[in-house]
Amino acid sequence: MELVSRQDPHLREVVWFAVCCRALTLLLQARSLLDFNPLFFFQAVFNLLIPDHAADAFSPPRLSEPGPWDLLLERLLGGLSRWDAEHFLFIAERGYLYEHNCAFFPLYPLSVRAVAEGALWPLQPLLRLRSRLLLSAVLLNSLFSVLAAAALYKLGCIVLRCRRVAFLAALLFSLSPANVFMAAAYSESMFAFLAFSAMWQLEKGQSWLSGLLFSLASGVRANGLINAGFFLYSRGKRFALQLQGGLGSVRKLPPLWKQLLSVASSVVLMCAGILLPFALFQYYAYVMFCGPGTGLERAVPQPLLQLALDKGYRLAATNGGRPPWCSQRFPVVYSYIQDAYWNVGFLRYFELRQIPNFLLALPVTLLGAWAAWTYIIANPRHCLTLGLERRKSEEEDKPRAGFCCHAVFVYVVHATVLLAFGFFCMHVQVLTRFLGSSSPVLYWFSAHLLQEREPLLWSEGTDNQTAAPRSEKSLLGKPPSSCGEGTPENPLVRLLTSCRLITPLSKCILGFFLSYWLLGLVLHCNFLPWT
Repeated sequence: MELVSRQDPHLREVVWFAVCCRALTLLLQARSLLDFNPLFFFQAVFNLLIPDHAADAFSPPRLSEPGPWDLLLERLLGGLSRWDAEHFLFIAERGYLYEHNCAFFPLYPLSVRAVAEGALWPLQPLLRLRSRLLLSAVLLNSLFSVLAAAALYKLGCIVLRCRRVAFLAALLFSLSPANVFMAAAYSESMFAFLAFSAMWQLEKGQSWLSGLLFSLASGVRANGLINAGFFLYSRGKRFALQLQGGLGSVRKLPPLWKQLLSVASSVVLMCAGILLPFALFQYYAYVMFCGPGTGLERAVPQPLLQLALDKGYRLAATNGGRPPWCSQRFPVVYSYIQDAYWNVGFLRYFELRQIPNFLLALPVTLLGAWAAWTYIIANPRHCLTLGLERRKSEEEDKPRAGFCCHAVFVYVVHATVLLAFGFFCMHVQVLTRFLGSSSPVLYWFSAHLLQEREPLLWSEGTDNQTAAPRSEKSLLGKPPSSCGEGTPENPLVRLLTSCRLITPLSKCILGFFLSYWLLGLVLHCNFLPWT
């Protein structure tokens, strides 16, 4: 996939801005080493004011003594190995030793281990395996986050049909409220890259490549299974419009049964491919934890066995009793872990003591709900017919551009489903990174609001025009050719450098992105709870 094109200065600016944001993230989270470096001093102040929190999180013992280079790397990148990152790094090093490790899917830790044993193998004399895994995770996530920004830009250009909004949305992705999870040893960056790339390829008509990328995404995170809806909708819409378009010329179309058979076979194959990584991983967990004991516990180092005893962790392939989920009709370890270990379920998080976490998720909840409402109000008939009706205006007029164009419908539905599921059935504070790594709507709608409501952007030169879009109709009515090819000015930098002049709405949007971008680094890297 040609994500970076020399002929597209907007894409080059997206990549350059993403690289700069990622470099700044790594600098700000590093521990203070040189007092004269203002960036290190900035983080040192936070480390003094907010020392590492003694969190009751998964923290396996280190089995080998760190060398001087290990200590240096830990000082530089240790903030990115907190919370769930410990699970991913442990799985990459030891495999799925404990039952609750199976909540984290295998493709990301496998990739981290491959890079640590491959590209970073020359560092073996200097760094122990755990340090190389951490370095591998940081390098991979830096690469994936940059590529995800590029893929989001490409996707936006096709779906929104407006380079200006797609450009601003991709820049906002680099300042994502979920930034710290894009940098830490989490799977969010890899998932965002695979999901956005799959959506882009599907929009281009590359169904099989899109299916492969969606399948890989479902091997990274469980919510990748929901992405099968994009393929189902694409096939269903094409079939419905084909039938409506051929009503007056039935002879030109294959028999109906052949069309149905073709659609059904492609849908079944693609959905099976997307489901396959999930099913294989559940089968692997069943063999490991529900099969007969193999004496594997004898090969487990004593400190890890002791940790299992102290914390009540269930080890794989032991001679003890079978876990309860092994006896279920459909033994799915993932849903069992979410239920038994983290109390995830419908309305289970609706407690008075969770009000701070609901407040933490409030900005992304409001933004997601506002996006859905805006789209429904702009396209009521299109939403009622699920976009399956061929309208006469679509055949005669040029399709409108921007966030409210018809092509955005399936993405709004996807984001709304994720928002509703996350709000009612998950730990609500994870909504920010859940939506920020899974759906482009958060960035598209934010870019839409900034472009529509911010006068400073009405005269920007990203589309070689100086006139302002005076109304939503004028913006949405612009064809994709209005997006210019000249050297772009970064509109996000322009807004940030003129923060005193921008509207209150722009301040709220940018304040949300920047405050979560920075607070995530400060709190997460000091082992304090965050989204």
